[in-house]
Parts: sequence; structure tokens; C-alpha cells
Amino acid sequence: MFSLVHLKVLAAVARHGSVTEAAKQLHYSQPSVSHHLARLEAATGVKLVQRIGRGIRLTPEGELLARRAAEIVGRVDAATTELAAQAGLRSGRVRVAANASTAATIVPRAAAALAREHPGLELSLFERHPVEALAMLRHGEAEVAVVFRHPGTPVEEGIRFVHLGDDPIYLISTRPDDSLAHHRHSAWIGGCDACQAELETICRSEGFAPRIASHSDDMVVVQALVAAGAGVAVLAGLGLQAHRRPDVHATELVGLHREIHAATYGDPPDPPGVAAVLAALTRSFSA
Repeated sequence: MFSLVHLKVLAAVARHGSVTEAAKQLHYSQPSVSHHLARLEAATGVKLVQRIGRGIRLTPEGELLARRAAEIVGRVDAATTELAAQAGLRSGRVRVAANASTAATIVPRAAAALAREHPGLELSLFERHPVEALAMLRHGEAEVAVVFRHPGTPVEEGIRFVHLGDDPIYLISTRPDDSLAHHRHSAWIGGCDACQAELETICRSEGFAPRIASHSDDMVVVQALVAAGAGVAVLAGLGLQAHRRPDVHATELVGLHREIHAATYGDPPDPPGVAAVLAALTRSFSA
């Protein structure tokens, strides 16, 4: 029978791509990592790693087990954190994964409130795109994910969402009181896959496809490019709260918005630390 240590070793090898790096991260010797992999292969009865030159790679069976191992190890780590938080919020840590605009606005406000109300509770922030944030949640690498979603997006199994509020969408350009119709032939600044899909949907509603000339997920870079005349863009309101250049104009696209959610994984009730973070995020959205 394989153990949690065996799974932790396999997950580390998969994450870092080598026995050497896995050993460094786990503070094990290389022979010890190799021994645990051999024991895991013996316990499962399948070949999990292959020698490639001086390195190794996972077999398809190894990749399958490594994905499950990452989830199992992550959930055990999360359970440890939850147990620490269970002690009346006197201590513990809650890890929050959030996209850039929420990480720069509502999460710091929530962190400040938590520091006042629960000084023993530590909040750790990881800036991640929504897809990555939800993956961290599933793998037990975060207890809360703050993400934007669009109305009608299917709910992933096992993930619970708390609707924090709606974030309006703005056209960013160099002219006041602008409209999408003025920019059928303009250069546009695209972003991440979800943001670019959002932009294309918005423009299609006006009967044209945007010509993407530049790409950036950074709200500072996007506004700098617009100010320089390199294109126009759309940004959410929280992004403009975090950073706003005086030489660009923001025109609200009426009726368009993103839904901002705080997500947790697993069955209710949430541990006290997580519940406190959710409450603080809810209050900070409208602050």
C-alpha cells in the first residue's frame, strides 16, 4: 500500500520535472526520492517513471497518479490549515488566489479588516487568473478563490460561489463619451484568453470583430498603450479603481458587467477562518 509520503514525492517530481529538483524542494536526498518512487511503483504494480538520458519523465500512468496525488496532498495541507483556524480564529492561515483587479482592490481591504478583527489569522495572497485560481482551490493550494465570471457560466462540480457583486465594463480610449461604434476599424488591446473572449463577445454585439494589435493583462500597460494611441481596450471597474491614468477616458458600457465571486471547495460549513475571509470580502466589495 502506498503512503502520503509516496504521493508527495510523485507530485513533486511531476511539478518540478526532475528527481534533483524534487529532492531540493522536499529537503530529501536524491536516493531517498528514487527509493520512494520505486516503492510507489511496487505498491501500484505499474511503471510510473521512465529514464530519458540523464533525466526522467512520467509515464501516462505516472501522470494520471501524479494529478491525483497533487489533489490529495493539497487537500491534506488544506485540512491542516482548517484545523488550525478552527481554534476560535486565534491562529491559522487562509490562502486566497485572486485575479489582478480584485487582488489590488477588494482583497487588501478585506485583509485590513481581518487584521483588525482577527489579528491571529494570517491571509496569504496569490495573484492568479480565474482558471488558475480555481485549479489551486481544487488542488488544496488555496482555501478561497476570488474570480470574475460571466452570467450563465456553468458551475464547476464541488466548487461553491459567493456572489460579491457586479463589476461594470468600460471602454478605454482617448476621447470622452466614446462608443464601441467609433472603433470598428481601430486597433484593440487584448488580454488573457477569458478577457479576449469577453472583448470579442462585446464587439460582436455591435456587429464587428476587433482587430487585436497588442496583448497585455496589466491594467497599467493597457492604459499606457491607449494613452500612446496604440489602440483602445475594455477594462473592468475594479481595474480602474486600482489604477487610473488621467490622460485616458473610461466610458461605461451600459448593461455589461462581470460577476465577482469568492469560491470555496467542498461541502459546507466553511471553517471559521474561511468564513471570516468570505465575510470580509463581501463587506470590502461595497466599501
